Amino acid sequence: MSTPATPHDDRRPGGADTPLPEVVRMARELIRIDTTNWGGGRSRGEREAAEYVAAHLESLGLTPEVYEPVERRANVAARVPGRDPRKPALVLHGHLDVVPAVADDWSVDPFAGEIRDGMLWGRGAVDMKNMDAMILAAVGDLLRAGEQPERDLVLAFFADEENGGVEGSQLVVRDRPHWFAGATEAISEVGGYSIPVGDRSAYLLQVGEKALMWVTLVARGRAGHGSRVHPENAVTRLASAVARLGAAEWPVEMTATTERLLAGIAEIAGVDPAADPDSLAACTGPAAAFVASTFRTITNPTGLTAGYKHNVIPDEASATVDIRVLPGAEDAVLAEVQRIVGDDIEIRMFHRDIGLEIPFEGALVDAMVGALGRHDPGVPVLPYLLGAGTDNKALSTIGIDGYGFAPLKLPADLDFTGMFHGVDERVPLDALVFGQRVLADLLRTY
Repeated sequence: MSTPATPHDDRRPGGADTPLPEVVRMARELIRIDTTNWGGGRSRGEREAAEYVAAHLESLGLTPEVYEPVERRANVAARVPGRDPRKPALVLHGHLDVVPAVADDWSVDPFAGEIRDGMLWGRGAVDMKNMDAMILAAVGDLLRAGEQPERDLVLAFFADEENGGVEGSQLVVRDRPHWFAGATEAISEVGGYSIPVGDRSAYLLQVGEKALMWVTLVARGRAGHGSRVHPENAVTRLASAVARLGAAEWPVEMTATTERLLAGIAEIAGVDPAADPDSLAACTGPAAAFVASTFRTITNPTGLTAGYKHNVIPDEASATVDIRVLPGAEDAVLAEVQRIVGDDIEIRMFHRDIGLEIPFEGALVDAMVGALGRHDPGVPVLPYLLGAGTDNKALSTIGIDGYGFAPLKLPADLDFTGMFHGVDERVPLDALVFGQRVLADLLRTY
């Protein structure tokens, strides 16, 4: 579960022997707890990670509650009393699981929490043990100083987010809704980080996320010997359908959020706001593909299954597809997917979740923008619609509006968004410290 530290691990960049900042240390310790979630109920380490978080919360004088609705799929929460109990509570939440990492593809051991080149490396450094540590450290700043946040805080850390929260947040909001009593808003991943825009920069604040549909395409044919002429080949039918779907070019569809995002990019970059959306997205450098995914449907084939022997033609072949669509477009997109793959291909729904979009306005938005402005003055903040999904979906079912606000000030040339579920995840140490300070500032003032 844990990997011993290398000799230089506990020292700051440049060879100084001063201890690492608490937020870096906690992020590294969480990374070293392997919480791989393969999906379909297969995971490891989430109970150990929840116990780590619970122990830290107890050290701050809080009373955490651990809920394990499925064996070893542990979730943990605690409430921090605020100065003004009349104000609605604010939820700060993160997930403790991570997607698998193939160690041979990485430059470092993905679960060693190595520090190199001023960065913390490892699975979860970006998604999202960085934010888990920032929440814990920011709350610790307040409580150890004898301060209280402005309002009650609900700190929640979930299992199974990387599988849609089926055995995590969805069960928590069903079985432990009292954890969130009085809460109306939440903050979590994926937003608050900086991106380049032309020769300047901006922060993205997430105010929504696309709907999610994981489907399986199933083609059927007739089994037979691999040496025969065989027009009813399920593998061939499936391959053709997958190729058509993977190559489909979905049209740009704007929402109020994406229109405001692109207008802001154009203004910051000093380009024509009437330029096509992909050209405007290109102004964001390494973040361009991430931004471009927010204003169109995405249908990415992710897996293929067929056959059991070289000389046997199977009677069935299947493919998994990850579909992300703008909120409200789910049924229309499914109908179009069926048209693309053909009526002879069955579409089976494996998991379907809702999309979200809330206005870029209100007291919490103002407070988040203000906190960033105090720590990085003059840098604009733009709203955006996340192309992926978060546990904010589950909280929305009990009336809580969720934002993505994991504040990180990042180098312009770092492909941060490309490291979500990617290889060699890493985050700058100074970005973690920045995020801790911004979050602590927000909790003192909102």
